Amino acid sequence: MFNTHDITRNACMLHGPLAHLGYDWWWHSFTAQDAKTGEDKPFFIEFFVCNPALAEDEPVFGQLLQNKLHGKKPSYLMVKAGTWGEDHCQLHRFFSLKNVTMHGAAPYSIIADDCKAEETELCGSISITPEESAAHPEWMCDFGEMSWQLTIDKQIAFNVGYGASKPLRDAEAFAMYWHAEGMKSAYKGKITFNGKEYIVTPEKCYGYADKNWGRDFTSPWVWLSSNCLVSKLTGEHLNNSVFDIGGGRPKVYFVPLDRRLIGVFYYEGKEYDFNFSKLHLKVKTDFSFEELDDVVVWRVRQENIHAIMETEIFCRKKDMLFVNYEAPDGSKKHNRLWNGGSGWGTVKLFDKIDGHTMLVDEIEATHVGCEYGEYDH
Repeated sequence: MFNTHDITRNACMLHGPLAHLGYDWWWHSFTAQDAKTGEDKPFFIEFFVCNPALAEDEPVFGQLLQNKLHGKKPSYLMVKAGTWGEDHCQLHRFFSLKNVTMHGAAPYSIIADDCKAEETELCGSISITPEESAAHPEWMCDFGEMSWQLTIDKQIAFNVGYGASKPLRDAEAFAMYWHAEGMKSAYKGKITFNGKEYIVTPEKCYGYADKNWGRDFTSPWVWLSSNCLVSKLTGEHLNNSVFDIGGGRPKVYFVPLDRRLIGVFYYEGKEYDFNFSKLHLKVKTDFSFEELDDVVVWRVRQENIHAIMETEIFCRKKDMLFVNYEAPDGSKKHNRLWNGGSGWGTVKLFDKIDGHTMLVDEIEATHVGCEYGEYDH
């Protein structure tokens, strides 16, 4: 089921109550190569829409003191782009939703000035000066320049199934929904970042595309994914494989379900599904996040009636950033949301056969997209 493409879940979901208190974002991450040196560099691009029914002539920032005092909630399109590594940064460009052309139904399309996001295309630019960044803390961003022109081929999907189906979307059953139309995606094109040119190729981009929407975020917030995978048993690259883990503490009808993750491994065409919402699979999950001196570490163990997946991922702190969002109600509760694109580690897959566990493969993962954060208390 989870490898079923469904672009209707990529459509804009901000209608009804979510138009007044809701967000919808389309996330893209991938690796490019320096045009001169060939060195890898990971990038991310996101289109984030917030509270379209509250649009004014200019973007409305929930972090501005006068808006907080008057109870005004945020409303804008935020185009987010940036890079990971020692020169990590996130850049934000804001548009009034009155100045955005959105095709809400599938296939989705968002266009604002030279910025465009569609199923198969991504282009845009952001330029923030040091002075602007310092003068506008409500923008929640760094300074720098980035432009991009990319095509996207979404090859393997992660469809969470009934949990994000139309009946549960219409009922607003969950506070936060997830769909990964391209958990393995091939990007192609060019990036310019702070004067340097980077080339993006399908063979070496290790790309990922998903979307989240809802009325609130989750705490803890977990995400791990990679399709740059090598079998430790054979030494071969797994070219038709990808894993994706996400979740934390989902809320169903405002009731939190403690520490639940959805995990999946598409292993050379075979589907390993660890989706807690599929009750017949009897999924059990344990996970931890540890912050050490120089690295952060995720450890996840997921088990269903057929299989076990054990994941351990590391990422260097100096290569990561604290990714910034404000919730649709104007609050900013995530202030240490670790976010990276150069994680590494191992995934072990086991089959359960006649009461015994059998190792399917131990996989080395690199270019791992990774995230963890908890609300400020």
